[in-house]
Amino acid sequence: MEQALPKIKSAGLGIAAISYDSVAILKEFSARAGIHFPLLSDSDSAVIRRFGILNETIDKATPFYGIPHPGTYLVDAKGTITAKFFEEDFRVRDTGASVILRQFGIAPAEHRLEQGKHLTLQTSISDAEARPGQRLTLALDITPGKRIHVYAPGIRGYIPISLTLNASKGFKPDPTVYPAPRTLKLPAINETVPVYEAPFRVLQTITLADLNTVEGMLNADRNLSVEGRLQYQACDDKECFVPETIPVTWTVHVLPFDRQRVARDLQKK
Repeated sequence: MEQALPKIKSAGLGIAAISYDSVAILKEFSARAGIHFPLLSDSDSAVIRRFGILNETIDKATPFYGIPHPGTYLVDAKGTITAKFFEEDFRVRDTGASVILRQFGIAPAEHRLEQGKHLTLQTSISDAEARPGQRLTLALDITPGKRIHVYAPGIRGYIPISLTLNASKGFKPDPTVYPAPRTLKLPAINETVPVYEAPFRVLQTITLADLNTVEGMLNADRNLSVEGRLQYQACDDKECFVPETIPVTWTVHVLPFDRQRVARDLQKK
């Protein structure tokens, strides 16, 4: 969340995290990790219980009892929850940057430009750095050439635009998300088809594999390469051109887990 803080603020949003840890523990962690947003102590898990997210699978005899199922809520100015992000596996969770990219369209400033014969595309990724089990989002910002259209997924009889990631043990992809197309009337063949003519964005969320699996996929700099291809057939108002495939690549730096424990004298506070 700290990495996404500038983007969150740029959207006019705020952020706070709630934990069952004590004020002393949160203060120590905040200073050590350089956290610049509020960490709220719910040491008796009262708020966690009211939200119905207490992890009841934890043994009550252990000091870990009281932790919630990890997740994120989006709350509007009136205090109404407008969206929530939770996973069944506690080891998997969305990054803040991924959430605001998918919910508010705020893409990273850093991008890579690719040029096709009939369109231009920029690749970007919600998080340049992430940890095993985190969910992050890849973005393709695509601009068709002048008077060019490409067909949207679901069309019949034509080749639609499609993003396909190469299979990898390092991550698991969600279904690709395409924007709503506009309909185009083709008088010459008396058909109405779904197309993209104006600039549009394609999103692909991936979940990094667990620590043991993803470690074997990293290079010497701890970078994971996510590779794929964008396929499409471009047309203008007179003809359709030869289908094209553009290789696309994203890189994420995979961080190790923070294994440092709080000082023993704070563990009882």
